[in-house]
Amino acid sequence: MVTYDPATALIVVDVQNDFADPKGSLSVDGGAEIVPFVNEQIAAAAGAGATVVYTRDWHPESTPHFAKDGGIWPVHCVAGTWGAEFHPDLDVRDDAVVVSQGVGGEDGYSGFTVRDPETGEETPTDLDAVLRDRGVSKVVIVGLATDYCVKATAIDAARLGYDTTVLADGIRAVNLRPGDGARAIAEMCEAGVTIA
Repeated sequence: MVTYDPATALIVVDVQNDFADPKGSLSVDGGAEIVPFVNEQIAAAAGAGATVVYTRDWHPESTPHFAKDGGIWPVHCVAGTWGAEFHPDLDVRDDAVVVSQGVGGEDGYSGFTVRDPETGEETPTDLDAVLRDRGVSKVVIVGLATDYCVKATAIDAARLGYDTTVLADGIRAVNLRPGDGARAIAEMCEAGVTIA
């Protein structure tokens, strides 16, 4: 059982319509099923004075991230569209921090970094600075998808020195290849992430 306090941040990764809704362009099997559990964690975190952060893909209409522009993914989470909106059942708190990824067409999966699709150069988002400014030393992660944005965010958090826990009941995997979710969990464990 995870506990929350003011030195903890709950990071809710990409619980957006294109991932969580069965009609989404990149729907994760069982994605909507995690929302009630995620909402319980949001309530517990907020009640204990922890920071609640929501990450979201927020892409332009054309980006090298998309298959139509040379990437591997179908068009998803285009800024301002239904697909980019948070799932309607997700409790999005007014006082929460929202970190948008891919705004300028960057690639990458972590809430902490984005990557230039041509040079591969990584630059930080404002997430690490926000957490350090608030005195956060521990992060708890839930959301979508286990084998991409959850994994990348958790590994970055551990690399940056945060005590990092991923809640297994609050994640689901894309599994482009069978077993990707299980491999992602193994990679997170190797990086020092606790799976609870």
